[in-house]
Amino acid sequence: MARPLLYLDVDGPLNPYAAKPERRPQGYSTHRMKPEGWVDQHPGVPRAQVKPLRVWLNAEHGRKLREAGASYDVVWATTWGAEANTFIAPLLGLPELPVVEWPAVLEAGPDGTLWKTPHLLAHAAGRPFAWVDDELGEPERAFVAAHHHAPALLRHVDPRRGLRDEDFAALEAFARRL
Repeated sequence: MARPLLYLDVDGPLNPYAAKPERRPQGYSTHRMKPEGWVDQHPGVPRAQVKPLRVWLNAEHGRKLREAGASYDVVWATTWGAEANTFIAPLLGLPELPVVEWPAVLEAGPDGTLWKTPHLLAHAAGRPFAWVDDELGEPERAFVAAHHHAPALLRHVDPRRGLRDEDFAALEAFARRL
């Protein structure tokens, strides 16, 4: 059996963007950056005038994700796209990772699922996978159970807290069960 995939979102799991702005979560450091995806959200504003995006990252996550790489093929599954390799990976000490390519138009997924869901199933192509994202819920779980016949772990991460030890433990346990 092929190694399972680990689909990794940035905002929410790695960057707890929903935490109170004045209260950076413990263990995180603040980074300011201007990825093209952020600049594109400010049409008509010259790039130099776009305020940098605040991103909180925890360097310990890099170590834990490198360890997970022993059991998984880690893949960016984020709207950051390839920019996750430019801006996020170096700060976490991660190698360049493959990226799920999204369609140009992001439409709601089938059966009330997140727009990412059918694209991740197509990308997985029948391989087992774990998916960490802050937008996962029951519609995604039901859709994956009905349309993906290999084992899958969908792990919701609180976007106010980011990845926690219990999330990494769940990923490790899932990989061991395979």
